Amino acid sequence: MNKPGPLTAKPLSALLGSAINDVFVKQGFASRELVTRWAEIVGAQVAAHSEPLKIQWPRPVENQVPEPATLVLRVEGPMALEIQHTSDVILERVNRFFGWNAVGRIALRQAPLSQRPKPRVRKAPDPSAVAEVEASLGTVEDGDLRAALARLGASIKRN
Repeated sequence: MNKPGPLTAKPLSALLGSAINDVFVKQGFASRELVTRWAEIVGAQVAAHSEPLKIQWPRPVENQVPEPATLVLRVEGPMALEIQHTSDVILERVNRFFGWNAVGRIALRQAPLSQRPKPRVRKAPDPSAVAEVEASLGTVEDGDLRAALARLGASIKRN
């Protein structure tokens, strides 16, 4: 009788990778990395106000050098002008990511960005809990350090 092997959980990205890649290919992306790593490629400031929609590749013409593609970005309204001014830097970073001169220009589409999870705002710990923890820190001489440790301790106890 054969024993079954150990059960291992596979990452969701491994199971859905090919299906997701097919969606990105229809938008002109060779892979999903440009979209998923957008903040790493262009920086947090630009990524906070833009996202790549698609890459438009020109039709190839025989006996001519292929032209670079156009990267279409969705940009929040007021930041469109700022991103347009920094388009040379964005092009350089995107092409450095690809490793060759894949994108020659950027086209902007002003629209709200897709919903992103908002960062959780942490509440300050309860002052009575902070005072309780601070009372137990009598051996710490530095007042600022004692207050910081008391806030940390109260936050840990809360969670």
